[in-house]
Amino acid sequence: MAGHWADFQYEIYLNGMNGTVPRLPTDLTRLEELTEQRLGPGPVGYVAGSAGDGSTARANRAALDRRRIVPRMLRDVRERDLSVEVLGRTLPAPLALAPVGVLSIMHPEAEPAAARAAAARGVPYILSSASSTPLEQVAEAMGDAERWFQLYWPKDPEVARSFLARAKASGYSVLVVTLDTPLLSWRPRDLDQAYLPFLRGVGTANYFTDPAFRAALAKPVEEDPNAAVLHFVGMFADPGKTWPDLALLREHWDGPIVLKGILHPDDARLAADAGMDGVVVSNHGGRQVAGALAAADALPRVAEAVGDRLTVLFDSGVRTGADVFKALALGARAVLLGRPYVYGLGLDGQAGVDHVIRCLLAEFDLTLALSGHAGPATVGKSDLVEGPA
Repeated sequence: MAGHWADFQYEIYLNGMNGTVPRLPTDLTRLEELTEQRLGPGPVGYVAGSAGDGSTARANRAALDRRRIVPRMLRDVRERDLSVEVLGRTLPAPLALAPVGVLSIMHPEAEPAAARAAAARGVPYILSSASSTPLEQVAEAMGDAERWFQLYWPKDPEVARSFLARAKASGYSVLVVTLDTPLLSWRPRDLDQAYLPFLRGVGTANYFTDPAFRAALAKPVEEDPNAAVLHFVGMFADPGKTWPDLALLREHWDGPIVLKGILHPDDARLAADAGMDGVVVSNHGGRQVAGALAAADALPRVAEAVGDRLTVLFDSGVRTGADVFKALALGARAVLLGRPYVYGLGLDGQAGVDHVIRCLLAEFDLTLALSGHAGPATVGKSDLVEGPA
C-alpha cells in the first residue's frame, strides 16, 4: 500500500485544522461504554455479554495486559510492510474481522455494512452462519474482496452441504468451523432480558433462504415462521459431533478449513491429523465457558504444538494495536477482531467499522515501528515479558 497505516493519525490531525474531530473515540476500548449508552439493553447485552459471571472475558483481557512489550532501539523502521501470508493468500495486515452473527440488532445495514468496510481496506470479512443477511447478498456487497464463511455445524448434514455449496458459489474462500458452541452457554445478561434474537427469526437468514432447510419444513417459512424457528433451534448445533465427522466437511470443501475454538494443544494436533489447514485459538470471547483458560494463555502452547503444521490464528480479548502485536509475539499468524468492530457498526454503521479497522492498524503499525520492527515477521517471544496482572 502507498504510505503506512500509521498515516491515519496525520489525516486526523490535519482534519483538526478545519475544526473536525473523529466521530468516534480513537481509543477503541471506549467503544463498549458508548454502545451501552446509545443502544438498547437487549442488543448491547447480546454483544457485550459473556458466559456466567464474565470471568473468562476478564481473564482474556488480563492475559494480554499481563504481557508487556519490550521496545528495541536504533533499528531501521522507515519503510514498513504489514502484509502477511495466511492460508495461501496475502493479506495487507495480520487482521480479519471475526464472524459475529445477528448484526441487524446493532445497525439496520447489518453485515453488508461491515463487509463493505472490510473490503475497502482489503481485510478479510468472515461471515457468520447466523447472519441477519443471506450469504449471497453479503458476497454481492463485497465484489471480489476476500471473504471467508463461518459454519455453525448443523445437525442436518443436508443443510451443512447446502451451506458449503452456497458459500463456494458465492466466492467465500476459507471455511471457518466454530467448534465451541455445540450448546448455547449460560449467559445471564441475555437471560435477564429474556433476549434471544433467533426466536424472533433474527439471525436465521441463511437458514430460511436455504433449499435444504426449507425442504424439511411442512409449510414454507413465510406461512409458518414459528415452525421454521423451532426447526432452526432443533438443528442449529449438534453436541454429538466428534473428530471423525470432520471428514464430511473435508469432502465437501476444497479450500482451506480452519477450526475455531481450540484451546488445548492436543485438540490442535487432532485438527492437523484430520487434514485441517488452521486453528483459531479462541474461547469465543468468553461467551461459552465461564472460568475457562484465557485465550492468550492457551496461544503459546498451541503455536508450539502445531505452528509448523497449521496456520494458527487468534481471537478473544483483542482491543488494540498493542494486542495484535502481543498475539503475534505469542505465536499467532493473524488475529480476528470481534466486538470492537461491532460496536463501531452500532455507533456509526459502515463508517464506524472503517474507523475501527483504521485505528487498530494505525496503532499496530506504530507499535511495531516503535518496538523496532519493520513488519510482523520479526516479532517473537523475546519481544514480550510477563509482568504481574
